[in-house]
Amino acid sequence: MTGSAQDAHPRPGRLSALLTDASTEAVSRAGGYAAGVYLRSRTPGLLRLAVLAGLPGPLFRPWWRLHVDSPFPVADACRLGVQVVLPNATETMRRYPQFAAGLPFQFGSLYAPVVAGSDTYGVLTVLRPAVPDAAEVVSERDRLARLAQELGAALRDLDDEGGGPPLWDHEPLCVRPPAARPPLARLGRFVWTPKTGLVTGDEGLHALMGVPPTEFDGSVEAFADAVAPYEANRILVALRETATGRPPPLPVYLRAVDGELRLMDLWSPSEDAGWNSPGGPATTGVPADAGPVRGIVLDPGLGATADAAADLLPDGVFCLDREGLIVYANPRAAQLLRRPRAELLGRSLWDAVPWLGRPDVEDHLRGALLSPDPVHFHVERPDTDGSGPASQPSEGGWIALSAYPGPDRLTCTVRPASRVTDAAPADHTTADGLTPPAPEYRPIVLAIALTEAVTALSLIHRQRHLYLAWENGFPTGFLTPFDGVGLDTRLPGVETLTTGRPLFFDSMQQLATAYPGIQLDAEEGARAFLPLIASGRPVGSCILGFDRPRSFSSEERAVLTALAGLIAHAMEKAQRYETEAALARGLQQALLPQRLAAHPRVETAGRYLPGTQGMDVGGDWYDVVESGDGLALVIGDVQGHGVQAAATMGQLRSAVRAFALGDRPPEEVMSGINHLLIDLDPGLFASCCYIRLDPATGVARAARAGHPPPLLRSPDGRTQVLDLPGGVVLGVAPRVRYPVTELRIEPGAVLALYTDGLVERPGGDIDDGISALRVALARAGSPAARPGSRALTVIADRLTATARHEVDRPDDIALLLATRLPPLT
Repeated sequence: MTGSAQDAHPRPGRLSALLTDASTEAVSRAGGYAAGVYLRSRTPGLLRLAVLAGLPGPLFRPWWRLHVDSPFPVADACRLGVQVVLPNATETMRRYPQFAAGLPFQFGSLYAPVVAGSDTYGVLTVLRPAVPDAAEVVSERDRLARLAQELGAALRDLDDEGGGPPLWDHEPLCVRPPAARPPLARLGRFVWTPKTGLVTGDEGLHALMGVPPTEFDGSVEAFADAVAPYEANRILVALRETATGRPPPLPVYLRAVDGELRLMDLWSPSEDAGWNSPGGPATTGVPADAGPVRGIVLDPGLGATADAAADLLPDGVFCLDREGLIVYANPRAAQLLRRPRAELLGRSLWDAVPWLGRPDVEDHLRGALLSPDPVHFHVERPDTDGSGPASQPSEGGWIALSAYPGPDRLTCTVRPASRVTDAAPADHTTADGLTPPAPEYRPIVLAIALTEAVTALSLIHRQRHLYLAWENGFPTGFLTPFDGVGLDTRLPGVETLTTGRPLFFDSMQQLATAYPGIQLDAEEGARAFLPLIASGRPVGSCILGFDRPRSFSSEERAVLTALAGLIAHAMEKAQRYETEAALARGLQQALLPQRLAAHPRVETAGRYLPGTQGMDVGGDWYDVVESGDGLALVIGDVQGHGVQAAATMGQLRSAVRAFALGDRPPEEVMSGINHLLIDLDPGLFASCCYIRLDPATGVARAARAGHPPPLLRSPDGRTQVLDLPGGVVLGVAPRVRYPVTELRIEPGAVLALYTDGLVERPGGDIDDGISALRVALARAGSPAARPGSRALTVIADRLTATARHEVDRPDDIALLLATRLPPLT
């Protein structure tokens, strides 16, 4: 229910500050590198990401909106009110395969519901490095839970101040968490003398290594271990080769202890040097006359010194902060990305280089942001960058990109693809430069490979026949003979259903041999026939076609068979959903009034429009009930959609009718249905507006519970918003008082009651919607002076015309109009 959404952002500055502080604090408390807060929105059941700290928002757009019933950890934490701990990718895959399929990377995550009392406002989540077991993150989990409790208490205070439940209906705020380390000098110069085996360096080198000069023994082994302990051997090899006159053609790419990228560039000894080698492990094979090797170690960061050194590197180097902004780019990177440096710095990568905004590139960048290992991939540069011909000479269509993760930034290198093998990092990459997936992700990669299928067909089993449910890619008319075939027909699509056994044909010749005389839709290709089995019974067949012959490996056969099971399960759920939706629609139609109570001095008209998302069934209702010698005009909105919302609406409507028929005062009606909703405890709340009208005098007594204010159009066309004082929504607090306001409705005036679906739009202000409705009512014209003219019906149609033609209507709509007629002469 969104009745209180009009107050969703009474203090947007305070709300944003609370969420931002909680997210950035969560990063440090839970040992993470990113955190966020999901809040409920004005759309029932929809959670929206309000704040994201430490990650680029555009890269994670698919996870900005989640329904509370979706199979995701955020949804479970909110719906069930429990913490969810996913220590690593394997556990994530086991418990939330759909979530793992979208983010198949080695990271862990924690989720804590943001709760105060019985109110759940949202979920606080942290993404962190993976660990083998949940027991290793107990302290971080507890600290996150305490932080979520603190945030819940702060949001409750905001709620209690009268602003209504804090809701979020905007794009997420993307914030930068505190830096993981202070800025340091990131450039160090050194000289290695093969004769002595000693390394001497400047202050920058010692600061970068984190070893004071007094604690450094000067050995080349100690130097290599301090610069990159996991790659010390590569450093020693590079030094020996440089001493023999064969320096690496490109900088040596290294990883520091914290995972940050470091680069080492080396220069050959002077030709006139005359040093004798003492031997030893570091100098074995070095000529006796080898001179000193000079070099630099660069930690490509934000410092001016490091920037100046990186500007001279032959490779392109650029750095992204954890929001995706380019904070550094050397001239070579600008040349290879075909953008001036001034157009790169300070902009997001996908804004500055639009042709990198591809799904595969974004997936690689997500991997670098969420896991500790670097990623390497190829990208083809377009002939133009979207703004005209490329300004730089082309070095070939392909470039190789590498992204090295760090706590505060990604350091990326870029070079022409033809030079990838010249300085390939020592990692496990495939021949095409891509990192192969871990074993637990191979089925997902295979499933994604199904996009190679050029034809697809789904057949549904009904009454001993197979009927076409969906198809794509087949020639026009080709499937007509197969629609409605009996289960005794010898066809692979029938046989896979009746036997429950998948059938695979590597070529069309194999298929024709197995089923002589079968009509083929192509001369070449491969086919997979998969049984759709749900709850132990066959429901149909799925047929996939490929345009080239192929051999289906055992792994591919297993994943395709499993995929068929998922399709069958989804079809079964869809059928159940449709059954439940039909039940809910029938229930709602039965509960809405078939006719409104009539009075000689009052004309009324009502309209109801279901939402177009989900079940198309909601909790909005309106009614007109005889109440003593007057009429009760009522409109209400129960939170949510579906059978439960419709059933709760029916119970409230029945209770209101009972109170109204007894001619109870408006304050007693509101108090009574409030207690009823609390006693029913459906987990829902509702808004309502109740007006008792005396047709003879025009006196109306009104009470309001968290509902949008009524509108009143005077006979002269002036229209006003009746800002009636009211209480909080129904079903929240048992001892709430609902004040009553008395007003007078003149003959010919029109009173309009409505639910928020008529005046709210995602991302818009409800006050703007109410103002627009007031203007529309003012322009709608006056009702006829005598009953039976149906003028009020015309006005109702005009006020709902725009909503009726909206394809995407997230909330249902109710409208009730009433006008007091002059006495008959």
